[in-house]
Amino acid sequence: MTKAPTVDDVARVAGVSRQTVSNVVNTPDIVRESTRLRVEAAIAELGYRPHAAARRLRTRRSSTIGIHLDPYAGGISGVVLDRFVHALTERAGERDMRVLLYAARTPEEEIARLGDLLEGGEVDAVVVTGTFHGDPRTGWLTARNLPFVSFGRPWGEDDVEAPAHLWVDVDGAAGTRAATRHAVEHGAGPVAFLGWPRGSGTGDERERGWREAVADAGRQPVRWTVEENVAAARDTVAAGLADTPGIGAIVCASDSLAIGAHLAASVAGRDDLVIVGFDNTPAVEALGLSSVEQLPERVASGALDLLMGENGTIVAPRAAVAGAAHVLVEPRLVVR
Repeated sequence: MTKAPTVDDVARVAGVSRQTVSNVVNTPDIVRESTRLRVEAAIAELGYRPHAAARRLRTRRSSTIGIHLDPYAGGISGVVLDRFVHALTERAGERDMRVLLYAARTPEEEIARLGDLLEGGEVDAVVVTGTFHGDPRTGWLTARNLPFVSFGRPWGEDDVEAPAHLWVDVDGAAGTRAATRHAVEHGAGPVAFLGWPRGSGTGDERERGWREAVADAGRQPVRWTVEENVAAARDTVAAGLADTPGIGAIVCASDSLAIGAHLAASVAGRDDLVIVGFDNTPAVEALGLSSVEQLPERVASGALDLLMGENGTIVAPRAAVAGAAHVLVEPRLVVR
């Protein structure tokens, strides 16, 4: 087995001292640029990686990012968060960071868990998921000066020009706009939206994209709401198709709702009905339904870019700067 390169090997190849190599790795700003570039070239040539445990002892930092693991609730759309966590773990590893998963059933329980992690020095930063109006977690983190970024907007009055904290999200309105335009092109008659009850920031954004695209196309808007449940979606669409038989397409807020709509359409003999989901899960792929894909891998990269700054280390909490405190990922429509 080939011996892993050491700091002494890097120093020898670069023609510098061990301390200079250590400075380049840990405090590059104090090293002359020409020397830093020579050391970095030697590091790249040898494939040297600093010993993580030693670095943690030296810097008194955990090099760890905490992220909440949602309780298992069955269903279909949870695969998106699974992909996000996997991508975050992989990309954090590329930056010499680790990811620590913690479980909690409620926001209050999550805050208590975060308090334990913070007190024990187990995390240097946190990625918050599933933000909502009045989310107590983000205020708690801000008050304790713990660096964090949210997968989901702050849901304030101005999340773009003056956001309350760093955030990354998928542009849900752009996704449903694309889905609705596709539905208009391939289906005649009103384009219905099957969404969640109002009050969910994410759901309201997805409804907005549909509403704007329907208005642009001059089509009649038909809105149905239901909780996130396949059977409930099936029953709601069955009743809706009976009341409005001319429906030409249905844009859905999730793949679970799209599958329910597909079941109702099949029973009603409406195989011509254009149905578009949101999340592009394996379930809709198997059924041959079109769907909007969130691209959680891009979300994970955006979260780390915000959290770690230009120099690749966790940045201290800072005031949100217009245009630099958020990343909005454009989803893609997968047509089948």
